[in-house]
Amino acid sequence: MSGRGKKAAPKPKSAVSRSSRSGLTFPVGRIQRLLRNGNYAERVGVGSAVYLSAVLEYLCAEILELAGNASRDNNKRRIAPRHILLAVKNDEELKNLLAGVTISEGGVVPNIQAVLLPKKTTGPKEDATAKAVQSQEF
Repeated sequence: MSGRGKKAAPKPKSAVSRSSRSGLTFPVGRIQRLLRNGNYAERVGVGSAVYLSAVLEYLCAEILELAGNASRDNNKRRIAPRHILLAVKNDEELKNLLAGVTISEGGVVPNIQAVLLPKKTTGPKEDATAKAVQSQEF
């Protein structure tokens, strides 16, 4: 019966990933798999992986932008863990988000308490009296 009454199978459409469909760089399929296998819930919705991928991509972009600025401020062309730490600790919202996180090889944020700084001395008293006299003349 070959050749009689059977239509040719339609050409399969090329597969389009959910990441490219949603316009994301982060892998939606992998995050979906990790959500299913992680036993976070009995059922995992289809849109949850897309949403989580978008949130993770946004956070990465934000941290990398701030770390790039920190590396440029230190005249470096490569982002080091130190720059990531400075970026996170100088941004209030990221500091709250990553409050309990230790960044390896990040160091500490430079800070000198005001009590430890040397006291400012006032200038010579002659300058202060001369200014007072000038202001009274006018």
